[in-house]
Parts: sequence; structure tokens; C-alpha cells
Amino acid sequence: MKKIALSVVTIATMSSLAFAGGDIAPVEPVAVVVDEISPFYMGFALSAVSTRNSRTSLDFFSDKNGQDRTGDVSVLAGYDFNEYIALEGRYMTSIFDEDYLARSSWGIYAKPQYPVTEAFSVYALLGYGGMRVNGKGRSFNHVNETGFQWGIGVSYAVSDHADVFFDYVNIANDMDADVFLGSPFEEVDSDAVTVGVTYNF
Repeated sequence: MKKIALSVVTIATMSSLAFAGGDIAPVEPVAVVVDEISPFYMGFALSAVSTRNSRTSLDFFSDKNGQDRTGDVSVLAGYDFNEYIALEGRYMTSIFDEDYLARSSWGIYAKPQYPVTEAFSVYALLGYGGMRVNGKGRSFNHVNETGFQWGIGVSYAVSDHADVFFDYVNIANDMDADVFLGSPFEEVDSDAVTVGVTYNF
């Protein structure tokens, strides 16, 4: 009896396949589109900058003799070799000043970075750059020197392509100035705190 029942089931199954044409359609693989992220990135930022003679202590928050504070706009571009190291270049220029200082600076940095989480990273900036300072409308300041620059910062990925970042950069330390704030042959320090966004294409 069991043999007869099995035969009936087998015949019914084969009949169904024959009725359907006997073909079983192959499963087509679903194409998965991968969003390629370029190692090249560009960014835009705003910076608060303190430029002062080397005898004056850093203070971003109050007016001090021997110091002028500026608000700068920064543009940057870089290349991520991998998640741990990048190369980055920056250019900054003042868009407003506390007293009478007009400044600009640039730097090329090795950027060691460490991903603390999938979205949050810490990094350092180590490199070489220059700074130029002029008095607005008069030769009250004159600085045009280059030297070692360094910084530290954090970044947070807000999407697969975009990060926001915050960092501190030491732009100049004991940089020689022909004239600064009216005094000849000064040594000048400059520091910046920057907040901005980068985009990987």
C-alpha cells in the first residue's frame, strides 16, 4: 500500500512539472550596488586665531596687550591612504579682526588618525607651513616666515561621505617678525581652533 501511495505522489508531481512546461526558472542573482568612497576629500571651516608676541600668553576669549584675534576662513584638501594615515593641506585667511591685523597661513601635514569607533576618530597634524601678517592699511606689522606646525583634533562621521571636525593647530612658535604691533624684531606665536566639515567624493 505504501508503494502504491508513493507512486501516486511521484506521478502527480511529474505531471505538474510537465503541465508547467517542465522548466524550473533559475534564481537570478541580485546585483548589489556598492557606494565607492574616494580617498580624496575637501573641506571648509571657520577658525578663531590668536596671533601675539611670544611674551604674551594665549587667550582666545579676551582682549590682551600684545595679541590680536582674528576670525579666519579655512579651506583644506587631503588624501586618506588608509584609515590610519592621511596627507592634508590647509589654507587660512582672516575675514575679520579684533584690532588691525590681517593674516593668512598655510600648512602641509602628515595626519596620523585612529578610529575609536566606526564614526568617531582622533587625529594629529604634523607638518610644515608658513604665515604672513600685515597691518591693515599701514606697515604696522610684517611677518612672513615658515616653520614646523602641529595640531590635534577629533572628527565624527555624519554620513558615509561627510565628517565634521574640531581641532587645535599651533601655526607659529617664536616666528621672527620685522615689525609686530609696532615693535621691531619681535618673535610671534599664533594658534587656531577650527570647526569644519570634510567631504569624501
